[in-house]
Amino acid sequence: MDDRFRSIALRDGRYAPEAVRFLLEGLDYAMKLSGRGSLKGQARHVSGKEVLLGLQRFAGETFGPLTPQVWRTWGVKQTIDWGRIVFLLVENGILSQQESDRIEDFESDLDYEREFVEGYRVDLPTRL
Repeated sequence: MDDRFRSIALRDGRYAPEAVRFLLEGLDYAMKLSGRGSLKGQARHVSGKEVLLGLQRFAGETFGPLTPQVWRTWGVKQTIDWGRIVFLLVENGILSQQESDRIEDFESDLDYEREFVEGYRVDLPTRL
């Protein structure tokens, strides 16, 4: 992990450095999911809701039903925490924001347990 991202997370103290790294990887995933991954500059911008969807899908693929536990370990207990990390990176010049971006864009009623644990489905091949 880039030392400056780790330093930002440790200096802030609310979230583990791994959460910052995951957010940046998930942001890239969200851009690709929205069809903007190959664009440049402001054209790549994704909304808070799009970031949350990208993080949710990326986490499902990466951690499956362990996602809630991993996120809690990192200090991420609600979706608004992802917004706080985004704005922390904006404040430190890592990410940029548009005038319309607000922290409230990251508010969601996503229930981690229901989404990632109860909703987890294993896709097995038809023939084992």
